[in-house]
Amino acid sequence: MRYIKLFIVVVLIVLLVSFTMANLQVVTVQLMTDRLAGLIGFNWSISLPLFMIMLIGVAIGLALGYIFEWLREHKHRRQASVSAREARKLEREVAKLKQEKHKDKDEILALLEEAR
Repeated sequence: MRYIKLFIVVVLIVLLVSFTMANLQVVTVQLMTDRLAGLIGFNWSISLPLFMIMLIGVAIGLALGYIFEWLREHKHRRQASVSAREARKLEREVAKLKQEKHKDKDEILALLEEAR
């Protein structure tokens, strides 16, 4: 299993390096079109290699997907915490009832009955 994982990582690294080498040309990304920028008075732009722009886009997409998924699963995490809290409460109640049941008995007999 470890070798398969290593193989997949090596293949991904080779693909990433190949992608990087194939997209080294510098491109300029602008916030708005030239006409709209002329009306507003400014136009933010940045010049980066094409592979960086693509990788930044992928990273932003992954981050947004993670955030939206985390927000979507909020109700399930809340339900799990409520269930865990209820289970701890019931475990404490069972322990208390066992202790009350065996209060007047010999400790050894109480342990033997509890084991059954």
